[in-house]
Amino acid sequence: MSVIVIGEVDGSAIKPASQQAAALATQLGGTLGLVFGSTGAAGKLATPRVISVPGVEHYDSLQFATIAAQVARKSGATSVVMAATAMGKDLGPRLAAELGWSYIADALEYDSGTWIRPNYAGKVLARLEPNGSFVATLRPNAFPAADDTTGAVEEFSSEIPDSTTVTLGVESAGSGIIELTEAAIVVSGGRGLESPENYDKLIRPLGAKLDAACGASRAIVDAGWVSHSHQVGQTGKTVTPELYMAVGISGAIQHLGGMSGSKCIVAINKDPDAPIFKVADYGIVHDLFEIIPELMATLDG
Repeated sequence: MSVIVIGEVDGSAIKPASQQAAALATQLGGTLGLVFGSTGAAGKLATPRVISVPGVEHYDSLQFATIAAQVARKSGATSVVMAATAMGKDLGPRLAAELGWSYIADALEYDSGTWIRPNYAGKVLARLEPNGSFVATLRPNAFPAADDTTGAVEEFSSEIPDSTTVTLGVESAGSGIIELTEAAIVVSGGRGLESPENYDKLIRPLGAKLDAACGASRAIVDAGWVSHSHQVGQTGKTVTPELYMAVGISGAIQHLGGMSGSKCIVAINKDPDAPIFKVADYGIVHDLFEIIPELMATLDG
């Protein structure tokens, strides 16, 4: 099986979620990397050979899908894998439609031709065995990353199709911000924080000390404390970090649907009957306004 891995660039590096996709692709067979926009970062994708597409500065779904389809057809690939990031979730189905291949979304596991992905907000797991060629997106942190390797880089040789959209401007979310869905550690806050000022005073500093992304429950997003980009849950983002800390979050079913796949869950809540404790690996029944400052003091050493 010939496999193409589409790698995403973060500055001068390849995103960890893309390296995880590269590791799985190695299990599937011979791999070819495809990286848009950065020749320098392209060689860092953990594949023996990488095709770089320079001059493509911003994501354009139709343009990227057209180029990826050309590379797939020319290389004789039988499958394409990529991380289920914001870009991957948009590009994956478009590319599958362009190629006429099966599409596997947000895969959690792979074993001997069988893929496992969640349905109904994780309430059930579907087992899929594609009949023929396919495009698959892999949930970040669900698969181990590949070892660091250096691949031979060659530039995309065909004509780059014109974009069908015009980019009027790009607004940066800020440097150093860790994307929720790709973070190894997520610290989330809920109504128990009592005010948006306490979110800024407790959750953001704790996240900074742990190199974590900061999340939130729907309740405080609806209340306007933080933007929707922080929301974890069925109507927000689904995360699968190594460590998920739920601070002052009761654990409504829609929130659990977005974080129950985390490797380790730590809950801090003064209500011993809070539903969050049913899924937590470690629970602290205590006042968060005492626990969080003490935790940060300990981290400061």
